[in-house]
Amino acid sequence: MNLFCGIVGASNVLLDENDMQSFLSEPRNLYKAKAACVIKPSSVLEISNILKIANDNNIAIVPQGGNTGLVGGQVPYDKGNEVILSLSRLNKLRAIDISTNSITIEAGMTLDKVQKLADENDRLFPLSLGSEGSCQIGGNLATNAGGTAVIEYGNTRELTLGLEVVLADGKILNGLKSLRKDNTGYDLKNIFIGSEGTLGIITAATMKLFPKPKNIISTFVSLSNLNAAVDLLNFLREETMNKITSFELMPKIGIELVQKHKPNINIPLKDLNDWSALIEFSSNSTLDSARDDLENTLFKAINENYITDCIIAESISQSMDFWRIRHFIVEVQAYEGGSIKHDISIPIAKIPQFINEANNIAESVYPSSRPIPFGHIGDGNIHYNITQPINENTDKFMEKWHDMSSKVHDLVVKLNGSISAEHGIGRMKRDELYERSDSTKNYIMKNIKNALDARGILNPGKVL
Repeated sequence: MNLFCGIVGASNVLLDENDMQSFLSEPRNLYKAKAACVIKPSSVLEISNILKIANDNNIAIVPQGGNTGLVGGQVPYDKGNEVILSLSRLNKLRAIDISTNSITIEAGMTLDKVQKLADENDRLFPLSLGSEGSCQIGGNLATNAGGTAVIEYGNTRELTLGLEVVLADGKILNGLKSLRKDNTGYDLKNIFIGSEGTLGIITAATMKLFPKPKNIISTFVSLSNLNAAVDLLNFLREETMNKITSFELMPKIGIELVQKHKPNINIPLKDLNDWSALIEFSSNSTLDSARDDLENTLFKAINENYITDCIIAESISQSMDFWRIRHFIVEVQAYEGGSIKHDISIPIAKIPQFINEANNIAESVYPSSRPIPFGHIGDGNIHYNITQPINENTDKFMEKWHDMSSKVHDLVVKLNGSISAEHGIGRMKRDELYERSDSTKNYIMKNIKNALDARGILNPGKVL
């Protein structure tokens, strides 16, 4: 550890278990973790030197950003011989270029800080997550995070122009270009995006910015039924010329739990159907014109029986209230006891079929359990969470996690979906990924890993 202290200073090497606690726990408290130490470098050169030492001495390195990951990819195992590499001090703005609509930031910068820097320069950085106040851009890249605006702007991969990465042996890949076209060999950045720190440590990124739309308008709608969600999405795409920024599906039970546990939150529509949606539109028209167009479109949607009621936000404040309902659906589940969670993606047309069949699975595995499917229907990403029955023993319910998830994921695969839409693989889904993946895919992934990290020091036991 003295060698590491010589690189970053003794104050940036945490050895005491009490000092390391915040780095060893993860949001769901599913994994017990121990570490030899936590190292907090502040530059790419420091990380390069750390990895040279680690590689030479076969020391496992676990990169960690904001520690908001939900599949255990950012915490070590419980042997206590792994080193956590915190990126939190690597948080500087390298450059912002309005002419190329790009921003270059270091991996430890929080997502909301990137958004604010863009806004200060009259630009939009559209990646948006519930954890944006604490998650870091390096973690977003490592997991290829999605969020609420994928339908319009794509996920993190689509927002990335270039990366700076430190390899396992300390070599630095400098790919921080703002080019929109570059066909000079393999597109190496895409190897590292979504690799969860198993192939290299992402230290900086050049990301796309966008002109800010003149107006963003939100509407909260009550859907006629579940099938109408897909019909409405397709209808709005045609009617608005693909100006939809977000389309979030919410079940009645989720909104009712928000009402129960967050009584100060105003629910805009009092007579809820079984399904509602929060939809956001971007427009470069005047506000009055944009609102008129949306009102006419929603009136048509009512006539087509896609929705039965709707309300358009009158202000930014009211729009934020709409979004609080959506984001609180995640939080309030914890107040109801145990929750078995799934982050899956399904071909959009098959989402109603998936939800109906998955609900039957949930009832068969654990009668009276409460499915709460919600999420980004516009890109096919459903968070299919199942909350324990009322007054049930939490431990007894959570014992069914594996059985429940296995059957839900069987359905996902049957419908040609994915068992991980945006949260990653980490520890939670590592074995299942191997079992469910094509053997050729597994072969290619292992060979890439061996080529870039022959000694297996980078985030061992994750993904592969």
